[in-house]
This record gives sequence, structure tokens and C-alpha cells, in this order.
Amino acid sequence: MARYTGPDCRLCRRERQKLYLKGTKCDSAKCPIERRPYPPGEHGRGRIKESEYLLQLREKQKARRIYGVLEKQFRNYYEEANRRTGLTGETLLQLLEMRLDNAVYRGGLSRSRDEARQLVRHRHLTVNGRTVSIPSYRVRPEDVITFREKSRNITQVIGSLEIFGRHPVPDWLSTDTEARQITVRSLPARQMIDVPVQEQLIVELYSK
Repeated sequence: MARYTGPDCRLCRRERQKLYLKGTKCDSAKCPIERRPYPPGEHGRGRIKESEYLLQLREKQKARRIYGVLEKQFRNYYEEANRRTGLTGETLLQLLEMRLDNAVYRGGLSRSRDEARQLVRHRHLTVNGRTVSIPSYRVRPEDVITFREKSRNITQVIGSLEIFGRHPVPDWLSTDTEARQITVRSLPARQMIDVPVQEQLIVELYSK
């Protein structure tokens, strides 16, 4: 399966802001964007002519990179959101938030979405008692995400519990750290999604 295999910090520098792709490293002084807050490459410090299209493109790229999806998959999410009733941009973010890997990260049981994706891929998690190994699996209200018995004390889980609470769990999820369990309480409303993305710019880009 195609996936991005380059350095995550390069993506943050390209968007000129922290996307929190590397877990605890993003909160430390070792974060490269603290020392080099400009795009990578020999022309990174040059002046860039801002245009309407560039702003829309950068917003789309930022959303893609935050959630760790490639272009074709992101386009499919947009087309599904466009078919649904309601605001297309908000529905798009809602679909991305409901991914299993994102729910594990948002629930505080992994330090980054990459780590959450690895936990899912390695079959450490169950949804409603059934093992799921697909990171893009879409959770629904009242779903219960639990670590398998033999996976509850692996290094990644212990590491995430040590920093649990540093980033608050959104209201659409609830986490039981003792049981290593996340419950989906509802669909995420826009005010519960704290990603630095202007979704209307993405809609404008794809509407052209």
C-alpha cells in the first residue's frame, strides 16, 4: 500500500507550523520548526507570491498531512462529504476524525497518529470486541475501542499514558485509562475538532 515514508518534520516545515506528527518531539526544543521555521529546500527562505490558489492548496495539503492520508484517499473523502447533506467542509473533517487511527490518537492512547496507525496495523486493538487492522476503519457512536489483553502494557501504550492529559480528549470521546478503552460518545461537531484547518478553502479548491 502506498504511504509517505519521508521525514515528518519536513512536512511541518513546509506548512510553517506544527502539525504534531511526531508526538512528544513536537513539544520539545528538538522540534526542527523551532530552529528552522521556514520551508525546506534551497529556496525555503525566498519570498513566495501568495495567491488564492496557493492558499487553498496549502490548506488541503495541511489537512492531508495532519490525518496522514494520500491524495486519492483524501479526494474520496471529499467526494463522499460532497454527496452528504450539510456543510461539505465540516462533513469532510468529521469523516477524517472518525477514522480509527485518529480516534485512538484523540483518545490519548497513542502519542501520534502514526503510532496509532501502527497499533491498528499490528492488530493490538478491537472495536466492539472484534479485532480491526484497518486504520481508516470508520468508528460510529457507541463503538468501544479496546486494547487486546496481551497488548495493554506494550511500550507504546505505557508511553502514551505517561503524557495522558497533555492534550485534552475531545467531548465526542471518553477514555478509561485503567481499562485501556475509548468509547465513541457521538459524532464530532465542528467545535470539537481542534485542527488548524480552514475547511472552506479546501471546498473552494475542489469546486473549481
